[in-house]
Amino acid sequence: MMNSVGRDIPDALLTDGKEVFRGSHHRDGLIYTKPGPTVRAGVKPLHSKLLPNLREAIVQCGIKDGMTLSFHHHFRDGDYVVNLVMAEIAAMGIRDITIAASSLGSAHDPVAHMIETGIVTGLQTSGIRGKIGEAVSHGKLKTPCILRSHGGRVRAIEQGELHIDVAFIGAPTSDEYGNSRGTGGKSDCGVLSYAMADARYADKVVVVTDCLVDFPNFPPSIEAVDVDYVVVVDAIGDPQKIASQATRLSKDPRELKMAEDCVRVVAATPYFKDGFSFQTGAGGPSLATNRFIEAEMERRGITMQWAIGGISQSTVDMLHKGLIKYIVDAQDFDMAAVRSVNNSPGHFEISTSQYANPMNKGAFVNKLDFVVLAALEIDVDFNVNVVTGSDGVLRGAPGGHPDAAAGAKCCIIVTPLVRGRMPTVCERVVTVTTPGENVDVLVTDYGIAVNPARPDLIEALAKAGIKTTTIEALKDKAYAMVGVPDPLDFYDRVVAVVEARDGTLLDVVRQIRPLEL
Repeated sequence: MMNSVGRDIPDALLTDGKEVFRGSHHRDGLIYTKPGPTVRAGVKPLHSKLLPNLREAIVQCGIKDGMTLSFHHHFRDGDYVVNLVMAEIAAMGIRDITIAASSLGSAHDPVAHMIETGIVTGLQTSGIRGKIGEAVSHGKLKTPCILRSHGGRVRAIEQGELHIDVAFIGAPTSDEYGNSRGTGGKSDCGVLSYAMADARYADKVVVVTDCLVDFPNFPPSIEAVDVDYVVVVDAIGDPQKIASQATRLSKDPRELKMAEDCVRVVAATPYFKDGFSFQTGAGGPSLATNRFIEAEMERRGITMQWAIGGISQSTVDMLHKGLIKYIVDAQDFDMAAVRSVNNSPGHFEISTSQYANPMNKGAFVNKLDFVVLAALEIDVDFNVNVVTGSDGVLRGAPGGHPDAAAGAKCCIIVTPLVRGRMPTVCERVVTVTTPGENVDVLVTDYGIAVNPARPDLIEALAKAGIKTTTIEALKDKAYAMVGVPDPLDFYDRVVAVVEARDGTLLDVVRQIRPLEL
């Protein structure tokens, strides 16, 4: 069945009430009842939940073939917990496991072999990269991977669509009862926002820590009332690897020029006024906008009421200078942000449901004035791809991209016109991860295009003297520079399903055909 972004969704996927995507507001007003986890009440006072090792935790939780295990990714490329747990699962001969992680990356490459050997047969995640992405793209996973935005993931948990049998939560500090925080210890990651829904809705919860502290470890990100067991290991992650290349400020002159142009666009809109709200996503040009927006704010004499998203050094610096009143934090992109959430007044941890769940009563993204995001591709309908590379292989993450784009008054995509010999602006993206109806402006190194659905922004930019072009003209320019890309060759088999944040089906990813030598 064809959906509203022109993607043909196989009928075989439209079971159990699943629908094709019909627009970002198609399911507004949906009424549902939140399910609860299976809970075994305590029958006598329990003074400690400590277990000697992960194997004992797996035994006590009753993990068996076919179960769903969840993990969070606050350590990003420095995470150890997924591999520690899954190595033990494999050694115990347990198979047919679904991993429901908030994101998976190159740190989790060993899982790719477990996919090939049938230990892992399902994935549900907000990001997929490295060898796992390659394994899925080449048809090694038994069932289609389900890709959701951060808001879509917590929505699926809270609606009961994603049922977690056991959640493993890597916590920098925990007491023996399970009160856990993202701060302190040797593996400080700042916040535990992604794990909060998992802790609340999973049938069993295991906290894995490398720093046991005295009871009570307050104020906790994860409360002991939701925790079954605590296991102490040598190390849960490497905080120095939280910052990746995608989350570092750019020094590239081309990217800095795009960031500067992006701020010119922001400043030309009616939303850029005292008390505005702002988010930047991962990617050099989008993060670099912070350095230019600071100067423009000082010139105008205005402050930002609050900033959200992946928090980095530049955002923290603006808080300390009094240019931002509040930081609401669901993920830290570098150690400066990790230190700040520990120590800075006005810097607060929130849950991912508070951040971006489209089916609750008050997600922060719905109050955003601006969001600045990156893209692997954007097409002439303003649809954005942040999941599949130009070769069709899974190597990215919806993350909070679709959530913030849908909620913000002004969503700006910042991306170069071409990367290497591949056009970034194209006729049709490989995979739609953010619908074009939620994208307002495209800023490239060769020009700025405004979505025709936003004549108010076209007028505002014209009044500010900002020259714009059409996205079709930018696509033609890209093709003139590097040529029209050859169509990718896929098998019919669906290897991944991209859900819109409301749970409807936005797109599918099919198995890539290997290149003939």
